[in-house]
Amino acid sequence: MRTLRIDTAEVFSPLLEPSRYKGAHGGRGSGKSHFFAGKLVEDCMAEPGENGGEGMRAACIREVQKDLAQSSKLLIETKLKDFGLGEADGFKVFRDVIQCPGDGLIVFKGMNDYTAESIKSLEGFKRAWWEEAQAATSHSLNLLRPTIRAPGSELWFSWNPRRKTDPVDAMLRGDEKPTGATVVRANWRDNPWFTAELRQERLDCLRMQPDQYDHIWEGGYVTAIEGAYYAKCLAEARAEGRVGRVAADPLMTIRMFCDIGGTGARADSFAMWGAQFVGREIRAIDYYEAVGQPLATHVAWLRERKYTPDRAQIWLPHDGEAQDKVYDISYARAFRDAGYDVTVVPNQGKGAAKARIEAGRRLFPSIWFNESTTEPGLAALGWYHEKKDEHRNVGLGPEHDWSSHGSDCFGLMCVAYEQPAMEQKDNWKRRRGSGMAA
Repeated sequence: MRTLRIDTAEVFSPLLEPSRYKGAHGGRGSGKSHFFAGKLVEDCMAEPGENGGEGMRAACIREVQKDLAQSSKLLIETKLKDFGLGEADGFKVFRDVIQCPGDGLIVFKGMNDYTAESIKSLEGFKRAWWEEAQAATSHSLNLLRPTIRAPGSELWFSWNPRRKTDPVDAMLRGDEKPTGATVVRANWRDNPWFTAELRQERLDCLRMQPDQYDHIWEGGYVTAIEGAYYAKCLAEARAEGRVGRVAADPLMTIRMFCDIGGTGARADSFAMWGAQFVGREIRAIDYYEAVGQPLATHVAWLRERKYTPDRAQIWLPHDGEAQDKVYDISYARAFRDAGYDVTVVPNQGKGAAKARIEAGRRLFPSIWFNESTTEPGLAALGWYHEKKDEHRNVGLGPEHDWSSHGSDCFGLMCVAYEQPAMEQKDNWKRRRGSGMAA
């Protein structure tokens, strides 16, 4: 059997030792995919199925794989050429699989094509490499993990982080990791073969897309997706130091601006931004979101945070007076019964969503965020974007997804802040017109 000599970047050294779970996360140009592709070839050569045994069987996986052009197959073929390996060594490349020594096999699959029954076809496989694992769903992970269970089997994950709540991040970077997990962070500076072309691409991104740079090149979580309504606003707020530590004034009222979600069988989120209006500043000091919880849960959170009726006010959208279909009580009534002063912001008609976004953009330079308590809300603002008709290339208004609720109540906050200022301006004009202005 031939012996391979594969140069490995130091950052990946921990992944050379046997581990049930191996993960590498980080930004572009780190060499994560090249490492795993080379390691897979090496492992297939190390287990050639001698003495009646079966060669290595491995699956290269993505959540969605419409064709092989989206797979890791080409990269593995490149590694075989780089290592000088071919049919004489037991490797033979077919259209959709790669044959390996000793009847071993590498297949390329999309996990969304598997069912609880068909996933059994991967039983006996000893390697599963999930590329672009940030797109993995909990359902797919739960299908795969118990299926790859042969003695000495390993599950590998490589990804550029997107959100802290993505299933692969929760699994491999959360407070509790699976037994036998080895996880490394790798970025461009860890790659000793980082090319001049990639170096220029990185610098261009830093100059031209500063709001995207940390995610693309440093492996940071997405704080604003390209084209998001508040992407530029958030980048400026961070650059100006308006996202950091902001303390609440204990003598001032805290206004809780809500977006009403579903309860019971409905799965929408209920969200709240907590803010204080201090002169010309809005201080966003807290954020809350819950899915499908009863009204009492929201009130309990308010009291737990000491946002009691003597200190906090509740601001609801126009449908806050509507009866809830499950609990037969309106949100306004429920909060009033709990002792809170409640304001319902009038309906702004068909252009309400646009008005909230415009108010948010206009006021953003005056808003300060306490990052540690508003992180999920900031993530929602960074993701909130327009839905597109791809065929006609026209906007269809805000995309209704996980970011909508936090962004809607943020917009409600901005509309509510502007309203008194506009009323004050109109009153001043009336007084001036009647000769009463000083």
